[in-house]
Parts: sequence; structure tokens; C-alpha cells
Amino acid sequence: MIEIIKKTNIDFMKKRYIAFALSGVLSLVGILAIVAIARGTANLGIDFAGGTAVQVKFEKSVTLHQVRAALETNGIKGADLQDFPSAKKVMIVLKKAGQHTASSQSPSSDGAPSAVEKGLSDKVIEALTKGFNDNKITVDSISEIGPKVGKRLRVDALWAVIASTIGILIYVGWRFQFSFSLGATVATFHDVLAVLGFFYMTGLEINLILLTALLTIAGYSLTDTVVVFDRIRENMRVLLKESIDSLINRSINEVLSRTLITSLTVLLASVALFIFGGEVLHDFALAMILGVLVGTYSSIFVASPVVLLWSGNKPLIKKQ
Repeated sequence: MIEIIKKTNIDFMKKRYIAFALSGVLSLVGILAIVAIARGTANLGIDFAGGTAVQVKFEKSVTLHQVRAALETNGIKGADLQDFPSAKKVMIVLKKAGQHTASSQSPSSDGAPSAVEKGLSDKVIEALTKGFNDNKITVDSISEIGPKVGKRLRVDALWAVIASTIGILIYVGWRFQFSFSLGATVATFHDVLAVLGFFYMTGLEINLILLTALLTIAGYSLTDTVVVFDRIRENMRVLLKESIDSLINRSINEVLSRTLITSLTVLLASVALFIFGGEVLHDFALAMILGVLVGTYSSIFVASPVVLLWSGNKPLIKKQ
């Protein structure tokens, strides 16, 4: 394999305090995002906030402006619209429908909702039917999630992240040492908080798709970190008396080319999804792009410095 990056001798640990300051800010924003999500003040999708989503297909092409005008004319305001021009489809999302219970229904064979689907979704369909009486409408799907279910999903999502982090702590602690386990856990939390904080600060929607991306990012971050830790462990066997900061720097420099090439490969795939994947995959791909960048940074400037901080710069002894 051709080496893109030749042998380097960068003192990464010397820059750890600058990295800690930057990571502290990123983590703080992520913590604020979690608080906002728990209070329901973030831009939550209907998965977490509750609401109604109706996807319809038009016989003729329409614009989002026309759809919004038809809804507002019939008293439905504040809808989030998402169009799929090539398929002539539009998704209408209305959040926080407190009077509805959770359901996910499919339309009947003639495209009309069944009798049990009475509520805001019917008002949306009626408004569109009136506004586009010369344009046949077919209902693709209707989803209604009540606020209690949304709250339950928020809690379950939090537990999913906590459970995955505990698993990382146990796995790395068993495979390496506790200091390595701590470093990997801190780095994983850091990456999740950084991406979540970005979505919160930019007002992007926080939903189950983002949760899927965050768990994927956690797995990627762990894999990238373990590669560095593996090299540190290998060097521990032959450099028993070398100080830990020197040993960590040597190890990171030795795997730097591999780390950057792997990250670049995943980044290119994520960028392709972001550009060509369509609206449905847009937020997932964006989260993955951010996660790859932050994950590569954290494996070098967060996970390893935490190991150094915990050890107190004493020589590492290989775990027996």
C-alpha cells in the first residue's frame, strides 16, 4: 500500500490542553442540547415531540408554496413541508398533536384514510383536496404519535446511548486497562455530544434518524480509538521504561496514515450520501460527516490524552 503520509514525529500530547479547552466547549453545548431535549424545547421531530405526518402523492407537480397556501387557507398553520419532486410527493408534518394517540396506519386501497384515523390527518387531507380539486391526491402514509409516546421515545433514546456507552466501557476495560476504557468512553461521549450540540445550535431537527447516526458515530469512534490503543499496547511490550506521553506520541504517529486514510474513505461515502442520497438521508449523512471529523480528532486529542492524564505520565506496564 502506498503511504500517503510519510513517517511523522508530531508532539500531539503537547497540544492536549488546547484540545481539552475545545472539547470542553463542544461537550458543554452537547449537554445543553440534552437538557433542551429533556425539557422539550429543542427542535424535536414528531418521533420525540409527538405530532402528525401525512405523505401524499399528486398527479401533477406542485410547489411547497402552493401546498402551504392550501393548508393555511383551511386553518392549518405551522406545518413543516418536505417535497420529493421526482416522485411528485410531499410530506406534511405537524408537531405536538396532544390530542392524538400513537398510531402508524396505511391508507385503504382507494387512497382514503380508514375510519380509525380521524383527527388532524383528516383535516390535512381535506384541506389538500379542496386546494387541489383538479389534481388527484393519493395518500401514501399517515403517522400520528401522541406526546406521551414521544416522551417515552426520548427516554428510551437516552437509555440506548447510556447502554451503548456502558458496553464500550466494559469491552475496552476487559481488552486493555481501565485508563484506556476511560479514555475511549470519554471520547465516545465527546463525539456524540459534539454532533448533537451542532444539530441543536443550528436548529436542525432532532429525531430517530439522528439517534441512528449518533449510535453509528459511537461505533466508528470506538473503532478508530481502538486502533490507536492497539498500537500503544504493542509498544508497551518493548518500551516498558518509556514515559507514557512519548509512547503515546510515537504510537499515534505510527498509525496516523492509517487513521487518516480510513477516515477519508468513510468521509467520502458520507459526502456522497449527503449530495446524492436525497432529503431522507440528508440529516443522517450530515451527522456522519461531522461524526467522522470529530471522531478522528477525538481518537488523537481526547482519548489518548485522557489515558495520559489518568496515568500521571508514569511508565505503562503491560497488563498481564
